[in-house]
Amino acid sequence: MNPGSLCLWALPGGGHDIGESVANTVVREVREETGIDVEVDSVVGLYTDPAHVIAYDDGEVRQQFSICFRALPVGGALRTSSESKEVRWVDPADLGDLDIHPSMWLRITHGLDATRVQPHIG
Repeated sequence: MNPGSLCLWALPGGGHDIGESVANTVVREVREETGIDVEVDSVVGLYTDPAHVIAYDDGEVRQQFSICFRALPVGGALRTSSESKEVRWVDPADLGDLDIHPSMWLRITHGLDATRVQPHIG
């Protein structure tokens, strides 16, 4: 894992549009970025980290905040978009071979942990 590399693997994500339910946001963002249609199953957690500040090329600066959901694929076909360079299914056993930021690793670890009964808040 190399958090300093320029291109890291990440879960689909994005912004919430006015007039949209949060579940519809999840469905839309996953479809836009991956081509996969999903059905929202549950909340994995709420994630904030004051030390994780993102500076975009357009000058916008944001402190990381996200809600991570577990969702089930129900259709569609894998494809890239303007927001994704590569899209693929990855066996959990192979995740260690990918460059993934530690904050994304936390979400993935929580999402794969079948023993978790409450969402992460932190």
